[in-house]
Formats: sequence, structure tokens, C-alpha cells
Amino acid sequence: MIRTARESNACVEVRLTDQAVAVRDSKAPGDGQIVVSHAAWRGFLSKVEQGFGW
Repeated sequence: MIRTARESNACVEVRLTDQAVAVRDSKAPGDGQIVVSHAAWRGFLSKVEQGFGW
């Protein structure tokens, strides 16, 4: 599954697979991707929901 949002200039694509989550810059897809575990992705989303209170 790939999800995109085109409402801003800061666009990323997120691909969910059974094994991991891949994230890449939709404007420069050839520059590579970041692949993280589902647990790491959930942790990241949790921080985003909390307002980046690292």
C-alpha cells in the first residue's frame, strides 16, 4: 500500500509491507528510501501525535 498527500511541498510516500515500512521523498524517488520496522514506525507516529516532544 502506498499513501501520498499532495497538499504541500513536503511530500513523502509511505509503503507498508508485511515486513517493514518504507518511506521516500515523492519528488525524488530515485534518491532512495528509509526502511524501518513496524514498531519503529508506530513509535514515530506516536511522537508525531504528541507534537514532536522528543
